[in-house]
Amino acid sequence: MTLPDSEDAGVSGPAGHLAEVTPRASLARRMGLIAAGWIFVLLLGGGVALERTLTTQVEANFDEQLDYILTAMIASAEIDPSGEVYFYRTLGDQRFLEPGSGLYWQISGGSYEPWPSRSLWDRTLKLHGVETRGTHFDSEVHFYNSDQFAGEPLRIAERTVILPGSKTRWTFAVASATEQMDRQIGRVRLILIWSFAVLGLGLLVMALLQIRYGLSPLRRVRAAIQKLRTTGANRITDPLPLEVQPLVDELNALIEHSEKQAEEARRHAGNLAHALKTPLTVLTNAATARAADLGDAVMRETRTMQRHVDHHLARARAVGRRAVGHARTNVMASAEAVRRAVERLYPEGRLDIAGDRAAAVALERQDLDELLGNLIENAAKYGGGSVFVTIDPDESEARRDPAMCLIWVEDDGPGIPATERQRIFDRGVRLDTDKPGTGLGLAIVRDVAEIYGGSVTLGTSEDLGGLLVELRLPRAD
Repeated sequence: MTLPDSEDAGVSGPAGHLAEVTPRASLARRMGLIAAGWIFVLLLGGGVALERTLTTQVEANFDEQLDYILTAMIASAEIDPSGEVYFYRTLGDQRFLEPGSGLYWQISGGSYEPWPSRSLWDRTLKLHGVETRGTHFDSEVHFYNSDQFAGEPLRIAERTVILPGSKTRWTFAVASATEQMDRQIGRVRLILIWSFAVLGLGLLVMALLQIRYGLSPLRRVRAAIQKLRTTGANRITDPLPLEVQPLVDELNALIEHSEKQAEEARRHAGNLAHALKTPLTVLTNAATARAADLGDAVMRETRTMQRHVDHHLARARAVGRRAVGHARTNVMASAEAVRRAVERLYPEGRLDIAGDRAAAVALERQDLDELLGNLIENAAKYGGGSVFVTIDPDESEARRDPAMCLIWVEDDGPGIPATERQRIFDRGVRLDTDKPGTGLGLAIVRDVAEIYGGSVTLGTSEDLGGLLVELRLPRAD
């Protein structure tokens, strides 16, 4: 049998060997890249979110300390008889007394000179409330950054109040160098970087170990397949995880199927050889003895050999096409095609087809044509002239099988006695020897139907009175 060019292209090499298949990217590498990508994305997102949260918390704590000091300043402030502000109690932080300590306060208001802390020495804070000449009034604490001192960025907390006994808008401000806060944020970021780097490395190692351990059953399957090839074992019996076991079961089923096909091929080859042995022996003996009826013997035995060859070729074609894949054939279309051919052979007969026009079976079209052709041609040849084909006729609930498509072929002939209905399926058996034929029609129908998982039975037609052939074939999905 010659394969189509489309099947040969890209499959066989110059010497007819199967072309080497280039493997795709490693499954372990794919899983590793996916795991590494997700770990990087999640850790990066989580790290950024956590860094922003901790940084915000450090800044909030820093601002809270400034607010606390500012509140203490306002609570300690009073107005003297000259209208200027003073503290009736000293602020407790020693850094306010140390010049350039990084912690400062200042009070400004109206036409009065700004009153700075000793730590400012000869410098003055530029405050928003003062720069806007009284138009800026912060009843609540206002925080902002300032770089007015070179090399010493500041964080300023500012609030505008009107003290009892004074109509002046006094701006209280506390400023602190952000060096300490920046060091805390830097330490937090460094801890986060190292922590997330170690965590990411640990997760990546864990993912790689999981991939290696998780894919180990596939390596065991490969070793088991290699064992099948090298030791002659016919099954994979090693215990494997539940996720891999279905693959092993399918592989074992495929091996069993291949063994059955090989055994079936050997059996049919033996049957064919055995069937041809007797005619060849008869011909050899007749030729050796120079028998007078040598010509008749040659014709008779060659017809016998031809019957056997046709029978086994039909089975081989059915088995080969069944192995190609799951087929789908419309029954009505096949029956109509067979009817047109049979009507040309028997123009005086009548052939009717009825039933489900959408019914489809899991057979190749050529095999279904051969089945229906044998049955309908036999009905037209041996019947009384009327043939009736019914697709999916009504059945009783007890006999109905949703997975099988039922086909009836009825004729108005003499039928077949019940005692002969089993024997008629044997190769070469013919009850009516007055008409030409090989006696292979029903034998081929039975064998091809069984190859596809179907069956064929004989009965008596209630409507026409002749033979009823019930053909059950697997329904297409």
